[in-house]
Order: sequence, then structure tokens, then C-alpha cells
Amino acid sequence: MPQRSKIEWTHSTWNPSIGCTKISPGCANCYAEKWALRLQGIGARGYENGFDLNMLPERLSQPLSRRKPTTYFVNSMSDLFHEEIDDSFLEKVFDIIAQTPHHIYQVLTKRADRMARFFCDTVPPKNAWLGVSVENIKHGLPRIHYLRKTKAAVKFLSIEPLLEDLGQIDLSGIQWVIVGGESGASARRMEASWVENVKDQCLQSEIPFFFKQWGTWGADGAKRSKVRNGRLLSGREWNEMPIDSR
Repeated sequence: MPQRSKIEWTHSTWNPSIGCTKISPGCANCYAEKWALRLQGIGARGYENGFDLNMLPERLSQPLSRRKPTTYFVNSMSDLFHEEIDDSFLEKVFDIIAQTPHHIYQVLTKRADRMARFFCDTVPPKNAWLGVSVENIKHGLPRIHYLRKTKAAVKFLSIEPLLEDLGQIDLSGIQWVIVGGESGASARRMEASWVENVKDQCLQSEIPFFFKQWGTWGADGAKRSKVRNGRLLSGREWNEMPIDSR
């Protein structure tokens, strides 16, 4: 069944496929890979081959049985638009999404070009929020261009882990921005000025801004592997969400 999530900006996760391959610097310390190896160690179903890509069609129908409106993060343990997931499987995923308009589905990808191609002639269901990961200028910012090509009701950016100052960002057509630092023993540091830059641009453009976490490195530059650094930015928590366009 879908799992209750500890991710601050969603309610539950739904993983009709699991496993992935690294394609950019944001993947270097992938949390999903670490979890997959742990689940493999305890013999969890679907993780027999660790983090190798694995489609699980038996999970497709899971959201159909839940009547309570729920926000699902789709494929928290994979990338739905991975090149080895064929279009027919994607069509089944979005058919389930269309059948359950009382739920919201957050789909996040680093393979924005594939996502744009998949939706080149179709409009995503209104309850499918499409997003791209943006970790740096070279790999992350170009994904926003592909995201804008889709006709999703809500288009969002997950700027996590933020690895450098992104400079000026073209936020036209974007409805939501999430920013977060990296966690774990090998976490890379996120500068406070980088976060402030994104926040200020969101405020100027009147785009909801969600600050997820500082991660292992705090705002003061101190590394605290066993202490939660919190979510305060400019003296407050930022929990803004996009308006449900439905």
C-alpha cells in the first residue's frame, strides 16, 4: 500500500516503479538508493535487486481504494520518466491519476525532456502536479524550460539539494518552488545566500515558496550530523503551497 510520508510537502508516497540510475550531480547522494539497499537487506518485496529499476504493476491500483483525498508523491523511490519505463506503463499511471480526481499527485523528475515529449500532444490530468529537480545551473535550470512546455495545472520546482547560487531564474509559468539542503554524512553545504536568492525571486513573482530543510549543514555553516538544523529561514518557516486549481 502507499506509505505515509515524512516529506514535509506531501502526505503519502505511491511507487508503481522503484529503482533508478544517476544522471546529474543532484543524484550523487541519492536517499532513495540508500533506502532501497536497506529494504533489500530485510527482504522487502520489489527490492530483491536493490536499486535496479523495477516496475510493479500490482501497485497501480492502490490509490483507487482510498476515498479520503490524499496528496501522493509519485515514485519517491524512482523517476517516473526513466528512459527504461515505456510509454504504455506511463499511460497506465496517468489513467489511475485521472480516475481519482479527489487525490493530488506530485510527479517529480530529472528527465524533463522525456516528460515534455510524453505530454507533447496531451494535457496532464488537472490533479497531476508536474515538477523538475533543479540542483545547479548546468543541469537543473534547463529542465525548467521543458517543464514549461507541459500544460500541467501546477508546475513546480524542487530545488534540492541546492548546490550553488542559481543566479536569476526564469520563473514564468511556475506555480510552486521548494528549496532544501542535503542530508547525510556526505552532504554538500548549502549557503544561506543561495536560498535567500531563490526566496526573494519567488516573493517578487508572487510564487508560493516552501523551505524544506537546511539539511546536515546549518544556516551558520556548522555541520551537525545528529542534530536537526530546522527549517527557519529569515526567522520563520516557509510552508506556502500552490492553490488547488481544481
